[in-house]
Amino acid sequence: MEAKEIKLTEWSEGSGCGCKIAPAILDQILSSSNSFSQNDPNLLVGNSGKDDAAVYQVSEDIAMINSVDFFTPIVDDPFDFGRISAANAISDIYAMGGKPLFANAILSWPVEKISPELAAKVMEGAKSICQEAGIELAGGHSIAAKDPIFGLSVNGVVHPRKIKTNQDAKSGDLIYLTKPLGVGVLATALKRGKINEEDYSKLIDTACQLNSIGAILGNHEEVKAMTDVTGFGILGHLIEMAEGANLSAEIEISKLPLIDGIQEYINQFIFPDNTYRNWNAFSPKTEGVKGMDLVKLCDPQTSGGLLIAVSPEDQKWFEDTLKRENHKFWKIGSFTNLLEKTVYIQ
Repeated sequence: MEAKEIKLTEWSEGSGCGCKIAPAILDQILSSSNSFSQNDPNLLVGNSGKDDAAVYQVSEDIAMINSVDFFTPIVDDPFDFGRISAANAISDIYAMGGKPLFANAILSWPVEKISPELAAKVMEGAKSICQEAGIELAGGHSIAAKDPIFGLSVNGVVHPRKIKTNQDAKSGDLIYLTKPLGVGVLATALKRGKINEEDYSKLIDTACQLNSIGAILGNHEEVKAMTDVTGFGILGHLIEMAEGANLSAEIEISKLPLIDGIQEYINQFIFPDNTYRNWNAFSPKTEGVKGMDLVKLCDPQTSGGLLIAVSPEDQKWFEDTLKRENHKFWKIGSFTNLLEKTVYIQ
């Protein structure tokens, strides 16, 4: 079976992080389960804060970070699928302010219908990103199943006093984003056969970019909170940050960065169905959204950028730091005292 005969996205109803369980259903699952009852004092970050990874303290100066992330194909090329999956999974470690150490692969593959050679290319793509991050793809686990699924379990390390959670923002903190939005829109355009070669390159470049700046920012107390933007869209992950800190947030819609060219797809109503799923979940907590701006806010991102809270007095330091690291950033709003709604769009 030749690779050109297979389009991996035809094997996925939702692609990338867009295949996450809906926010309302996930809350129902977690709230009705005692599986995440946690009493170990060394478990510094567990499930209670909806954070990006678990953190366990092993000594006075060392805490281990562990995260697992996997999904169905977001692109047709298996090598690119592996690259995106790996970058997305490793991002959870960076979002905690940590340094990744090694990863294990998670592979589900319909071996009787899709060539095992294509699965090998997925693994090669993942290994290339692990090498870029300076870590080993150490092993993993595989099953034969009807759907192709791939991801990583990633282990990292952080100083216990330098952990960046998603719930430590303060009123007045500035909100920054480090990648433009639109991966979900472009992935949908690909799935529908509407994307052009230039925009496909933008999809790959954005989704494969490592959020390694997070490991640098983890060393600085000026950064109050971090998370990465994935399947719930920027609105969903911003709500998690605000609610975790008992705050509200104000966002300037004109300041949201978009991948060049995605507005053309939005105008053609090309965007993931799960955009509406996200909007239905988060709209009651939001005010000020007009028309199709909901797509920008709720587009499920795969391997999205970091969402960062920075104290206003440290704005110059933060921006100078990212410029020095040749890393893009956009200031999109600020946190406020708790108001009636969680997020206000201006």
